[in-house]
Amino acid sequence: MPGSISLPFLLIFWSLLHPFYISLTDMVYNEGNQRIEIAQKIFWDDLEVALSNANKTAVNFLSPEDPALLDSMTARYLLRHNRLFIDGDTLRLHYLGHEVEADAAWFYLESEQIPSPKEVTIYNSLLIDDFPEQQNIVNFYKNRKPKSLLTRKGKTEGVLLLDE
Repeated sequence: MPGSISLPFLLIFWSLLHPFYISLTDMVYNEGNQRIEIAQKIFWDDLEVALSNANKTAVNFLSPEDPALLDSMTARYLLRHNRLFIDGDTLRLHYLGHEVEADAAWFYLESEQIPSPKEVTIYNSLLIDDFPEQQNIVNFYKNRKPKSLLTRKGKTEGVLLLDE
């Protein structure tokens, strides 16, 4: 039809006007060291907004004035917005550090030692307070078998049965 705009073009144009907000979390239960190893991919510019709001100060993720302070703020934020529960008990997590990529960064955490879990409750509220459209994909691997859940506003946790 002459003069009409195609649907694919409209979808691409709309996606450029309305950014999407998503993070990816991979959790792996490591049988060897009996820990849950966590890697999270988050757009660093969105995390700048969340850290700035949480700490009431401007944050520059790529060129921080005080890298140790940024690391401390990041650790505090990630540990507040990520929690794991095994048999109803909170599992202690430790922040290990991060690596920056072009438009995102990988953040690493690890749990204390635990016996092989059969069920895990995952709480992930990353960026939801600052971006109501935020969605967080969580993949949990045990014995190379993946289980997944999606958190978002109004649904920030879920239970995964690992031995099914």
